[in-house]
Amino acid sequence: MVLVTAGVVVAWPAAEKHLSALPFLDSVIAALTPSAPVWPLTGVPADAVADRSALAVKIENSADARPQTGLTAADVVWEQVVEGGITRFVAVYHSDLPPEIGPVRSIRPMDTAIAAPLGGLLAFSGGVPPYVTAAQDAGLQVLSQDSGADGFHRTSTRTAPHNVYAVPQTLVGQADAAHRASPGAQFDHPAAGEQPTAFAEGQPTATLELTLSGVSHPRWAWSDADGRWLRSEGSTPAVEADGMRIGATNVVVLRVDVVATEARDPAGNPVPDTILTGTGRALVASGGHAVEATWSKPGTDDRVTLTGADGAPVTLAPGPTWVELVPNSGGAVATG
Repeated sequence: MVLVTAGVVVAWPAAEKHLSALPFLDSVIAALTPSAPVWPLTGVPADAVADRSALAVKIENSADARPQTGLTAADVVWEQVVEGGITRFVAVYHSDLPPEIGPVRSIRPMDTAIAAPLGGLLAFSGGVPPYVTAAQDAGLQVLSQDSGADGFHRTSTRTAPHNVYAVPQTLVGQADAAHRASPGAQFDHPAAGEQPTAFAEGQPTATLELTLSGVSHPRWAWSDADGRWLRSEGSTPAVEADGMRIGATNVVVLRVDVVATEARDPAGNPVPDTILTGTGRALVASGGHAVEATWSKPGTDDRVTLTGADGAPVTLAPGPTWVELVPNSGGAVATG
C-alpha cells in the first residue's frame, strides 16, 4: 500500500495498521525533506538552526522535586540511578530554551560521559571536586550554582535543597569562545524516504515497564492521539508544574552496569556510578513499536551509537528522546 502524507508519497509496508499513528507519521515525513535544516539533537526541521551550545542540566527526580519545570522542552533527557535508588535526569537543551528549569541538583560521576560528546555546557547546583574536575577535563564548561555562576535562583515555593532553579538563556549566554558551537548529532535519524528503525522493523508495543531500582519504576505508554510516548512514575502520570504531560517521541533503553563508589551521601548511602562506555543491550521505541539493538560508546567523548541485529545503524524518529539507563543487575525491562 502507498500512504500519501503531507504531499509526500511513501511506500509503507502494511500501511493500514499504521494509520492511527498519523500525528507521528506527519512529523517523520516533515523531517525527511532533504533541503530543510534540522536541529542536530532531534532531527526536527528548522527555518534556521541557532548557532549556540548545547546545555546539559542536572534535574532532580525525587518525590519532593515533582512536578518539575522545563523537562518537556529538552531535546534529550537521560535518566540515571543515584544514591538510595532514586533517579535524576540530565536534560539537554538546544532547539528550545524555556524560561525556567528545575529543580537543579548536584553533579554525579556518570554525568561527564553523558554530556562530554555535546562539547558544550554542564550546569548543576554543586558537587564534589573530583566530579567537577572530570567534567572540565573532558572539555566541558561547567556552570555551578554554588560557585556563583549567573542564571540560578532559589524559589520560595519549595524548601531547600529542592528549590534551585535556572534560566537557560542566561546559562547559555555564559558560554566561552571554546563552547559556543552547536553540538553534533547524538543519535541517527532516517534518510529521506526512510522510516525510523523501530517503526519499520520493530514489534508493535503499547507500553514500556521499567525497573531502575527498588523505588524507581518509570512507565511509558504510546499515545496514538499525541503521537508520542507518555511517561508515568509508577502508576502516577508524570506532569510538569504547569500540568503538561511529560512525553517523548523516542524512548531508548540502555542496559548498563551500575557500581558503588567509595563516596557516601549524608544518609550513608554509597554514590553509584553508571558505566557508560563499552557495549550493551538496548531497546529503541518509536511510533508505537520497539526493536532490540546494541549500544556502543568507546570512550567518554564518544556519542552512543545504536546498531541493529543486521549491523545497520538504528535510527530514531525526529523529535525529543528520553534515554533510560537501566541497570543490568536489579533492573528490568518489560514491553506490552
